Amino acid sequence: MIRARRARIVATLGPASRSPDQVEALARAGADVFRVNFSHGSHEDHAKAIATVRGAEAAVGRPLAVLADLQGPKLRLGRFADGPVAIRPGQAFRLDLDPTPGDATRVCAPHPEILAAVKVGADILIDDGRVRLRVVRHGKDFAETEVVVGEALSNHKGLNLPGHPIPIPALTPKDRKDLAFALDQGVDWVALSFVQRAADMAELRQLVQGRAAVLAKIEKPAALDALDEILDLCDGVMVARGDLGVELAPEDVPVVQKSLIRACRTRGLPVIVATQMLESMTTAPTPTRAEASDVAGAVYEGADALMLSAETAAGDFPLEAVSIMDRIICRVERDPRWPELMAAEYPIEDADADALVAAAGRAAQGPSIVCLASFTTTGQTALRLARERPLQPALALTPHVGVARRLALTWGVEARVVPQPTDSESLAKIATEIARDLGLAAPGRRILILAGLPMGSPGAANILRLAHVPRR
Repeated sequence: MIRARRARIVATLGPASRSPDQVEALARAGADVFRVNFSHGSHEDHAKAIATVRGAEAAVGRPLAVLADLQGPKLRLGRFADGPVAIRPGQAFRLDLDPTPGDATRVCAPHPEILAAVKVGADILIDDGRVRLRVVRHGKDFAETEVVVGEALSNHKGLNLPGHPIPIPALTPKDRKDLAFALDQGVDWVALSFVQRAADMAELRQLVQGRAAVLAKIEKPAALDALDEILDLCDGVMVARGDLGVELAPEDVPVVQKSLIRACRTRGLPVIVATQMLESMTTAPTPTRAEASDVAGAVYEGADALMLSAETAAGDFPLEAVSIMDRIICRVERDPRWPELMAAEYPIEDADADALVAAAGRAAQGPSIVCLASFTTTGQTALRLARERPLQPALALTPHVGVARRLALTWGVEARVVPQPTDSESLAKIATEIARDLGLAAPGRRILILAGLPMGSPGAANILRLAHVPRR
């Protein structure tokens, strides 16, 4: 099953999309990666979901990736004694460490790290910014604030402190248990929420030990100040616009999104744009025109993948959401100006291996080359090739199913599991027959093969070869 598009689709699993028939239908509609959200559900639920994805993979005949999304440290209010309370702008409101249920004048904020980080004049956001409090006085165990925006507060709403790094670990005890479970289940990607510093990713990488690819969710402004160091330690990035949009001004979010995509493209790191892409389709069978434009904009910027969250996890129209996203991506990629935009920010060649891959991308621009094929042991050669954004179909051929699944997130790459070639002749035979059988190259046409010698050894690609596609 070959997709007629390069940008990929991430679908979140949930109550609306967990059955085997539903997951297979989503894969056939265009989903490439299935996100398992560890903020909800039990380990038993997640194990069933992962097994269902593996079954769908066998049914559709192409690798599907499973992305385990760890919850991270969610900062929340305590409880109110009598349910939701009414507040009004201008009134005083106190946050403290007293566990006594709150009222209209105070509530527990059971996070001493927040109270230690606040300063006079700082804003505290509650419930995704629906309530804004401004600090007027504080101590080690309290913050006296004035209500700036908002009319109601209720139990366990989320807290944000924009512009102030909070000294809390990105991996909670729950995350550590979830991570161990996810790795035992053989997930392909692990996403770390609320990354603030490079040390967060270093800790995750040390725990994962290469058993999955690691992805940084950029949803805290503090991460932008340490972006280069964070990118050095991750295999992919998610532009998590939900929480990022709470802490940044609305006009800043599109600019940050574009700069993150550019940074990832330059490094050859897969990048996902996430949150509210087709949000109205949670309850409606079609998206708004603004949402369609938002999806298209991310494709024009060169994002590797776009993510659906509530739309597929809990929405009324999960299949329609994947289908319309697929249609929008395909329409953008048929735009005559789209190739020009893909090439507008040509990545920097920073190593001999990258120069060889860049040469392959340029050679393939000729009309005689109809397909690119890269043999890869670790996936790195395919990632380098994807960084060039070639317009021809790009095969990634690997003997490792885990590598093929991880590459399901990568722009334009069709990964397949093949036997390890033993010499240059078997290399050409495998590549040309796969290209022919998948309908990517007709008999008699030429493909360009990128590989490394000795065969099967991890390392940079060092050979380019032209090969003719045989008849059956």
